[in-house]
Amino acid sequence: MKRTRIKLFAYLALAAVMAGCSSLDKMRKNASDVRYTVTPEVLEAHGGKVDAAIRVQIPAGYFDRKATLVATPVLVYEGGETAFPSYSVQGDRAPGNAQVISRANGGQVNYTQSVPYNENMRVADLVVRIKATKGNSEMEFEPLKIAEGVISTSAMVEAKGIKGTVGADKFQRIIPISKTAEILFLIQQANIRGTELTKEEVRKLNDFVKEVKAAENKEFKGVAISAYASPDGPIDLNTRLASQRENAAKGFMAGELRKARVAEATNADFFDLRNTPEDWEGFKALMEKSNIQDKDLILRVLAMHTDPEVREREIKNMSNTFKVIADEILPQLRRSKLSVNVEEIGKSDEEISALAASNPSALNAEELLYSATLVEDLDAQLDIYKKAAAQFSNDWRTHNNVGYVLYAKGDLAGAKVAFEKANSVKANQPEVMNNLGAIALREGNIEKAEEYFGSAAGAGSALDNNLGVVAIKKGMYDQAVRYFGNSVSNNAALAKILAKNYDAALSTLNANTQEDGLKYYLKAVVGVRTNDSDMMFANLRRAVQLDSKFKKYAATDMEFAKFFGDATFRSIVQ
Repeated sequence: MKRTRIKLFAYLALAAVMAGCSSLDKMRKNASDVRYTVTPEVLEAHGGKVDAAIRVQIPAGYFDRKATLVATPVLVYEGGETAFPSYSVQGDRAPGNAQVISRANGGQVNYTQSVPYNENMRVADLVVRIKATKGNSEMEFEPLKIAEGVISTSAMVEAKGIKGTVGADKFQRIIPISKTAEILFLIQQANIRGTELTKEEVRKLNDFVKEVKAAENKEFKGVAISAYASPDGPIDLNTRLASQRENAAKGFMAGELRKARVAEATNADFFDLRNTPEDWEGFKALMEKSNIQDKDLILRVLAMHTDPEVREREIKNMSNTFKVIADEILPQLRRSKLSVNVEEIGKSDEEISALAASNPSALNAEELLYSATLVEDLDAQLDIYKKAAAQFSNDWRTHNNVGYVLYAKGDLAGAKVAFEKANSVKANQPEVMNNLGAIALREGNIEKAEEYFGSAAGAGSALDNNLGVVAIKKGMYDQAVRYFGNSVSNNAALAKILAKNYDAALSTLNANTQEDGLKYYLKAVVGVRTNDSDMMFANLRRAVQLDSKFKKYAATDMEFAKFFGDATFRSIVQ
């Protein structure tokens, strides 16, 4: 009796398992009745991720009431695969907390997940793998392909478009130099006293004239004379005094220039003459610097009244204060200011280039840094910057510019060392911060790049460009377009394509004067997206002519999927 009961239980259990397998097998065989809609139809990479939005429509009568299905979307590609997170659904009598699907009415599953993008996903199948359970029964369905490939145009950022920043030289071939002296006059007089002509500043002005005359690399450009009268007394008297003081100063200076045999002084426009009958501005400036009693009151008078007579009357009414002003302030305003203007002519480009090659120690830092801009060859530039770094090791620009050239040559490791050296000489220079950010971006460390770029304000257009690249990599295409501004680079055009602004992208590409494959490849993409097959074929053909790597790339680029069977397309990419 006991054995019979055990056998009965075994048969019942086996029957239950067989029944479970039978119902799961039925679901497996009818799996094609389930409809999958993937949006977009071809997956796309954005911001370093691939998003999958899948709508699953399960028909009425399909789902076993006690079954549970676990579905896993998987991107399968050569050399590997990447699985999206799994999702579960169950019948209305199955244990668990998954979404319930009615057997009578069916149901819909809306699924959205993402996985990190990698280059192999360009050629891939999106399949769904399903594992079904019912009680103790398990069954795996045949994988079902629901989409093909990943459009990876967002990953076509041009690495060479991530820009470094040079530490600019401050070389000036023509340097303006000016030497100034003042001659003071007694009240209501315009004659130059001998004591004024022997003052140190006047003597130094005469010595300066002689020095310039003797120098081969200096030229006289003119003399500026400004004559003034103090703002006291009648306006007509002050006008006459200012003019007389102007003439007296000119006469003195002209005589000194004749003695020094300065031929340029005979030119009609050599002297720039100006006079101010009542120097209220000078009066205000001296008052502000003084410690005179009632100083603030006097300054208020100047602010409240513009009429010179009112000003003078109000100030003179302060009898005690005015005496101090007359003794300490007004004498300084009865003057002529003489400025001898000169241009110092620096070395020619030829001289600088020759010295940079043969005797760099004869050049100052600005000249040596400038000499590198006179050559186009990167190795020649690097040689000059290395000399500059050895000669002027405390100048951050020399080390930065060594790194700048190494970066341009593709030596990222060497460039990074040089940029870090520049930063140790002078921390947080915007140009250096931009360059360290560019290295981090090229290394794929977007977070570190953003940290550097955040400290690079003032680095110029290169910084905006690099922030545009960061925005592309983060999938923020409208922001990228704003960062690129009026740039006509390939990356700027790519941002506009990704932002679906195809007319603007085409304008940018047409304005780009570079002859490289990527420019024309991007124009071909615009052709595809705007349904202009002639544009697509013409530019794809030019792209592969300039860079043969685009043959293989285009042959598997899902941007061109609808042309894979086209004879013209095949003739271009094969």
